[in-house]
Amino acid sequence: MKKMLLRALLLVACLGVLPTHAAEIKLKISCRYLNFPISHQAERKTLHIRVKGRKADVPYCRSVVRLTEGEPDYWVFQDVSDLKGKTLILSFDGSDEALQRVYQADTFPGEAALYHEAYRPQYHFTTRRGWMNDPNGLVYDATRDEYHMFYQHNPFEREWENMHWGHAVSHDLLHWDELPDALHPDDLGTIFSGSAWMDGAKMIVFYTADSPEAQRQCMAVSTDGGRSFTKHAGNPVIDSHLRWQSHDTRDPKLFRYGGDDGHWVLALNERDGHTIYTSTNLTDWTPQSHLTGFWECPELIQLGDAWVMWGASGTYMVGQFDGYTFTPSGPKQMNLNGSAYAAQCFNQMPGGRVVKMAWGRISFPDMPFNGCMLLPQEQTLRPTPQGLRLYSFPAAECERLFKRVLDVRDVTADEANTLLLPWNGNDCLRIKATLHLTYATDVSLRYRGQRLFDYDMNGNRLQGEFYANPFTPGSMDVELDLYIDKTIVEGYVDGGAFSYSFQRDVRSRNSDGYQFHGNQFQISRLEVFEPQSIWQ
Repeated sequence: MKKMLLRALLLVACLGVLPTHAAEIKLKISCRYLNFPISHQAERKTLHIRVKGRKADVPYCRSVVRLTEGEPDYWVFQDVSDLKGKTLILSFDGSDEALQRVYQADTFPGEAALYHEAYRPQYHFTTRRGWMNDPNGLVYDATRDEYHMFYQHNPFEREWENMHWGHAVSHDLLHWDELPDALHPDDLGTIFSGSAWMDGAKMIVFYTADSPEAQRQCMAVSTDGGRSFTKHAGNPVIDSHLRWQSHDTRDPKLFRYGGDDGHWVLALNERDGHTIYTSTNLTDWTPQSHLTGFWECPELIQLGDAWVMWGASGTYMVGQFDGYTFTPSGPKQMNLNGSAYAAQCFNQMPGGRVVKMAWGRISFPDMPFNGCMLLPQEQTLRPTPQGLRLYSFPAAECERLFKRVLDVRDVTADEANTLLLPWNGNDCLRIKATLHLTYATDVSLRYRGQRLFDYDMNGNRLQGEFYANPFTPGSMDVELDLYIDKTIVEGYVDGGAFSYSFQRDVRSRNSDGYQFHGNQFQISRLEVFEPQSIWQ
């Protein structure tokens, strides 16, 4: 009892917590973080965080949260450093005792172990706390020489809910500095996916506001490099759900067509495909065309003389775009396989490069975070006997992370397995191999018994999907570039003709190291690379 009383007194005296009535507290912000105890045994209840003095119906944050009275599974936090000196009002329709455990400090529980947790990837981006999914607002800001990556974020637990826009910045596409959440839910709904464009030093973002009634498209503007946003007073700028008789109108991709003398283009997923909207002023939008057959997260990019349109699942079409209509020149193809989803390309990349990031649907057992970003991937179209095909391969910047520690040629599988023995137990590695096969070959590379690469040339099944090298028909060589990062496996085949990713089984009791298996194949070249951590 004395300990509970002492804790209450400390909260009032040191942390500015002023209990008012049941399930409500006030905090005058003097520290960087608000810390929240989370248990997945607790029921989700609604938490409102309001800034005193602002309109009561426009909260700083409205979310459902698993606050616990007992021992938390983990703590999450909100960075409120931009609100120092202001008073926050927290109201919770759950346990008052659980709410009273929320406190502010300049640190958060678990901070000392940050980026060193058991299953934290060392060269793939993960958020410090909570759930993450689709990349949003990928853009290069030339005025600050930095890349912006926003993403779908639930800051209050490791499962999907409470969509905010998380935010991270980088100068090299590799080392990311995570900033406070950029966009919070409001009276129009939670913040779903969208995109960004730099208009000089001004950042313009379009996003979907999701509510039970409708999904509507909104705009916000930042003049400080995405550190804070002002939402457009006339939001929503597009409200098309009644026209489509569908709740599914989301994920706006914004870009400028035709330069300064051109117009704005917005690709928007609506019901059964992608709609092209155009505007001259960003607030008045006209639908121009609609192409069925895609679902979520539209992308429309130019590669040389051709254009590519894709959807979240990774299917794409090559064609032409005149600023108003995309006209396919061939059938749908596949570019993403495995865990990858909702890839988006960076707008305004230097040098005209086209680089995408994709969400990796990867879980991390017992960790206070969930989901990751896959490696940044360069995009190019290559002519093949079957027509133009999209190739995806790690951006050149990724090479800086890896030091080659083995390079041998013309070895058998048994010889290769012996050479790989020093890295048994190393779950952060990169392995490149050129495999010379025959049509009777079944070849795999395994780690702790799990197949990291699996190709049956009799049925042409690579990772369970049909694959035959489209660039060099009849080739008996397969080039593999494999990235292993804790629970993530990411593979690129034949220079990016085929790529895939999946979750590694970290709980396997099999103690076998890296081993090639199969028949009738030789390893023309084998390279091993050790990675640097991006968290240094």
